[in-house]
Amino acid sequence: MSSAEGSARPAPPEAIPRDDARGRRLLEELFAAAVASADPMRVLAPALLERPRGRCVVVGAGKSAAVMARAVEEAWPDVDLSGVVVTRYGHGAPTRRIEVLEAAHPVPDEASERAARRIMAAVAGLGPDDLVLALISGGGSSLMALPAEGLTLDDKRAVNRLLLASGLGINEMNQVRRRLSGIKGGRLAEAAHPARVVTLVISDVPGDDPRAIASGPTVFDPDAGADLSHLAGRLGPALPEAARRLLTRTPPPRAPFCSDIRMIATPQMALEAAAEAARRHGVTPVLLGDALEGEAREAGVLFAGMARSVRRHAQPAAPPAVLLSGGETTVTIGAAEPGRGGRNTEFLLSLALALGGESGISAISADTDGIDGTEDAAGALIGPDTLARARLAGLDPAAFLAGHDSYTLFRRLGDLVVTGPTLTNVNDFRAVLVLG
Repeated sequence: MSSAEGSARPAPPEAIPRDDARGRRLLEELFAAAVASADPMRVLAPALLERPRGRCVVVGAGKSAAVMARAVEEAWPDVDLSGVVVTRYGHGAPTRRIEVLEAAHPVPDEASERAARRIMAAVAGLGPDDLVLALISGGGSSLMALPAEGLTLDDKRAVNRLLLASGLGINEMNQVRRRLSGIKGGRLAEAAHPARVVTLVISDVPGDDPRAIASGPTVFDPDAGADLSHLAGRLGPALPEAARRLLTRTPPPRAPFCSDIRMIATPQMALEAAAEAARRHGVTPVLLGDALEGEAREAGVLFAGMARSVRRHAQPAAPPAVLLSGGETTVTIGAAEPGRGGRNTEFLLSLALALGGESGISAISADTDGIDGTEDAAGALIGPDTLARARLAGLDPAAFLAGHDSYTLFRRLGDLVVTGPTLTNVNDFRAVLVLG
């Protein structure tokens, strides 16, 4: 789907029969409801409560930045707007007054650094009557990359690659990113002073911590003076020396400031939208939280146990029921060269193996931005026949899991969920459906 209003659709399947069509259709509908709840064209305008007295400069970064800018233009057709936002390649949207740039994700490129410098220049020299409207969504950390003093863009790229394979939690990753940035951790807001800064946020992080969304460019960093040497140690000997020095030394103090942060779409809102869709079908939703973390394959085993409890013991709800959760699991890559996969497909393959083909249980896990990791699918679907269908195709599911090659398995089965860029991002969406 090219926008949040589309619906998920599996990639064309191979000629291997499925026996869980009803469950799959419902799971696709729940995912579509979650994504639609975070459509910027629906949710941004109500957050624009007052018009600026002076100039209004719009800046922003993230996978939703371009469509958020378009929503501002439509909501304020008679306001003198200017500014620049940056989004991921292929995630642009047409705008008339706000410039849209594109850059790389998840590893920054030269366009990321140019965009960050353009954004900092856009907010320079403003006065107290001026308004800076910051449009922030997931992905902004790499799309708006301004190396801290003493770092190069190559250093930032190397750190990003280490972070993605580190197994660190998203909050720990963002501690590192803020320390190594010249724009994140509140530095964008400091550059805009004395103008008023209002930040509209589409959250993609567990708990909706504004410091972690795009690494908090308009939010004061409470870790600004913290010792982060333990994180440097966990990133290992490949960490660039300049980055290691910044993480292990205590930086000079910065004056704290208050922020006007407005959450316009969150993972919890997406789960509630999916829960309402489930109720319309007579299915009891069980919301397990919007901030689940941990290893994807371990989460798969955990959710298999919960699904069995629903089916066998009617706890915490009797079938038909659906277990809904958000947040962001991690995949820790070992020394061996990994295959193609993402945290959502790895979760699902682990779940399928743990369930062992138990009847009546299906699941979807997908990233609401339409891209699971670095692949071209949002995630995938499984059913009670997944393992049998894989083996009929001559595939060994356990071997694919061991090789972090879950994407390849689901592609071969035709079970990927392919949406294209949704132009929003409220993190991962997981639904485990127990029909009986």
